[in-house]
Amino acid sequence: MLNHDTLDDALHTLGAVLDHRGAPAGLVLVGGGALVLLGLIARSTRDLDVVARIDTGALTEAEPLPPALQAAIAEVAMALDLAPDWLNTGPASLLRLGLPAGFASRAHRRHYGALEVWLADRFDQIHLKLYAAADHWPRHSRHLADLRALRPTAQELGAAAAWCRSHDPSEPFDTAQLQPVLRVLGAPAAGGADV
Repeated sequence: MLNHDTLDDALHTLGAVLDHRGAPAGLVLVGGGALVLLGLIARSTRDLDVVARIDTGALTEAEPLPPALQAAIAEVAMALDLAPDWLNTGPASLLRLGLPAGFASRAHRRHYGALEVWLADRFDQIHLKLYAAADHWPRHSRHLADLRALRPTAQELGAAAAWCRSHDPSEPFDTAQLQPVLRVLGAPAAGGADV
């Protein structure tokens, strides 16, 4: 499991490897690892989730990662005794589905040598975590625990719920998954952006 310091060290090491190889890269990170790096939650995580790459300041598809970046990730995993998938593109399909409006303008930018990293803002993470918590419902997942730790307001949950409904407009998703999660979080479940 990875904590803030091990994640930070891994990204610095990856940036140094990329710098040595003359292969700069840019990644957009979401999920628990990004929340840990921002100091918004205090827990360990298994990995860092890449939702997109950065290409000349714009978000582009993460899959597949460039071969030089894949090789550097694998080298860092071996050097630091990390899991091979410590940095992975599991949530990359979210870029195709559409990230919350204004996502890139709110991202927190950091540089680790030749590696540029954008960390999803708390507001956007609330959207993504609500969607993931509803997707895993009725299991009380780490996504739900992360949402509780973020302490979203009713207005933030309303905006996140509207975004979730735009990704899955089906009635079963809304009534059997999304609304129960909203109730658990103490927000009115019915309705859209005004929740």
